[in-house]
Amino acid sequence: MNGAQALLKTLADAGIEVCFTNPGTSEMHFVAALDGEPRMRAVLALFEGVATGAADGYARMADKPAATLLHLGCGLGNGLANLHNARKGKVPVVNIVGDHASYHVKYDAQLQSDIETVARNVSPGFVRTPRSTAELARDAAEAVKAARTLPGQVATLILPADVSWGDGGVPSLPLAIAEALPASDETISAIAALIRSGRPLAMLLGGRALREPGLRAAARIAASHGVKLLAEVFPTRMQRGTGLPPVERMAYMAELASVQLHGIEHLVLVDAKSPVSFFAYPGKKSDLVPEGCQAHVLATPAQDAVASLERLASCLAADQLPTIQQAQRPAAPRGRLSAAKVCKAIGHYLPDNAILIDEGITSTLMLGAMTAGAPRHDLITLTGGAIGQGLPNAVGAAIACPDRPVIALIGDGTAMYTIQALWTMAREGLDVTAIIFNNASYSVLNVELERVGASEGGGKARAQLDLGHPQLNFARLAQGMGVHAVRTNSSAEFNKALEYALEQSGPHLIEACVPESLNRSKRRILPWMLKALPSLPQGLARAIKRKIAP
Repeated sequence: MNGAQALLKTLADAGIEVCFTNPGTSEMHFVAALDGEPRMRAVLALFEGVATGAADGYARMADKPAATLLHLGCGLGNGLANLHNARKGKVPVVNIVGDHASYHVKYDAQLQSDIETVARNVSPGFVRTPRSTAELARDAAEAVKAARTLPGQVATLILPADVSWGDGGVPSLPLAIAEALPASDETISAIAALIRSGRPLAMLLGGRALREPGLRAAARIAASHGVKLLAEVFPTRMQRGTGLPPVERMAYMAELASVQLHGIEHLVLVDAKSPVSFFAYPGKKSDLVPEGCQAHVLATPAQDAVASLERLASCLAADQLPTIQQAQRPAAPRGRLSAAKVCKAIGHYLPDNAILIDEGITSTLMLGAMTAGAPRHDLITLTGGAIGQGLPNAVGAAIACPDRPVIALIGDGTAMYTIQALWTMAREGLDVTAIIFNNASYSVLNVELERVGASEGGGKARAQLDLGHPQLNFARLAQGMGVHAVRTNSSAEFNKALEYALEQSGPHLIEACVPESLNRSKRRILPWMLKALPSLPQGLARAIKRKIAP
């Protein structure tokens, strides 16, 4: 075997079944070796950010990593944003980056770069460059182990061309993955004592605690002892819908999150990070834990969060049945189309066991409320805040779960970052319905312009946040890449398009032409309303929070 052949066999033996590729000259021996490994599915992406985002979406739903194949440091750089999202979501990815032959590096050819330095931004825990064909397979096995060991990470293997084409490759057997342990007895006892004290306490759930077993254990504790349950603002994967305990997500806006945490004296973190503001704002705190509130850790991301919750529930004798979400769908929307009506239509038509990907930014503010009582579904969100994740995630999720419908809700600005994902959907025949909110604006940045205290600005400033001149036509873009697509302006048109897409297999795109959810008048009022929240009665503050971000 050459190195590439041994590498592919090592990956397949370790359970890696899919490789999302955007190869170049340095990776040609890996490409050629694909035909000799029938267990490895190769999926071509036309942009590296699609390959990395697809690997992220695949792993979120398959609970195991896929591989990527990227071309040199420049290719890695093109895929960096979605690897950042994977890192923040603690998603396992085996990231393979081709490099020049080792003896060619000294010539500083046009594509030569410091790949290891670039990789450490998204792969701080594992970056490896094998120096010989004999080392390659063992390094690959260690990369898979690193990716799969909790808390999960992007493990980057840099593949010099001569190591890939060199003879003498020997596959490596899979390495054992250490079992994650639950919280210690001392931690369980300490958290149980806090809960029994009766002081105001909330549990912030993240990671695997937001799957059904974790949700049920946490909800029993909440029902038995009056604990408030919250989910992190951008979950990696959250299970929702009829029959599951409902959990309120933390608000994106720090002012609204502060309303949710008001009066809490103890905040227990379960596979979640202590909450902080997404950005810094003049005169506002970055740490969202309230004054006088103590944060405690029940389970770190490297521990077994579900087992920790179940042990805590047992220690507390939390046997009261929790409240569960009852089946409830909104009526089909009517009249002029809006972002809220698109969310309403999703709640009305959402099929059983769907995978819902939310990168609608401001357009999906109502999505959670409209789908709370819909059939069971998984929700994937923008874990790292780097836009361009949603369409590639949909590719990966559909390949991981070919028997489940995937619906991706995407903003118009973010769609343009990785629009090439539509071509991969068509090439692979994936069952994805992509819904693009076309409001001709970077709406969230218009909101942030007000919140950071910058002046509204003149025409030059406003032009940087405007997508309407010329207006994008996503239906035509999709059709040009082989995806069935329609443009809709009314609720009736959207309803018809969504019903059709959900009934027909294969990829579909629905362009929803909608006004901004937060128009200019609302954006002017919003900063003043948020500033007033701390001085308002809590009942009124909570009502405002529910109105803005239910």
